[in-house]
Amino acid sequence: MNTARPCEISRRGAGATFGVETEQGKWTMMRHGNKNAKLNKPADQRKALIRGLTTELLRHGTVTTTMARAKAMRKPVEHMIQLAKDGDDYKRRMAEAFIYDKEVVEALFEQAPKRYADRNGGYTRIVRTLSRRGDNAEMGVIRLV
Repeated sequence: MNTARPCEISRRGAGATFGVETEQGKWTMMRHGNKNAKLNKPADQRKALIRGLTTELLRHGTVTTTMARAKAMRKPVEHMIQLAKDGDDYKRRMAEAFIYDKEVVEALFEQAPKRYADRNGGYTRIVRTLSRRGDNAEMGVIRLV
């Protein structure tokens, strides 16, 4: 008889795996709709990395990093620029809670509305560069447009 029953949450590594246990073994569920990149880091380290890269990109205008990190930080960077374009006090507090440097937030809220007034999105561009020498990781440069 092929009876399937839900199994308990099993802890493996940093996350929990939900699955169905049958006579043939345990099957795990698919990750439909979970689109955030794991970056081989726990959640707190991953969030700190993304916040740090976002702050440096908004400070310098360009950052050289791996392609996975560049793709992961694209969404928060564009969100911060959109907050700056809207520009009220609540949006400024949201940006200050995410970006590490308050001076970067002030500069962003001064420059973004006039710099990106005619754009509805696509504030960043990722350009592939040569692979990293040590581990052959795909590298790229993410820039503000």
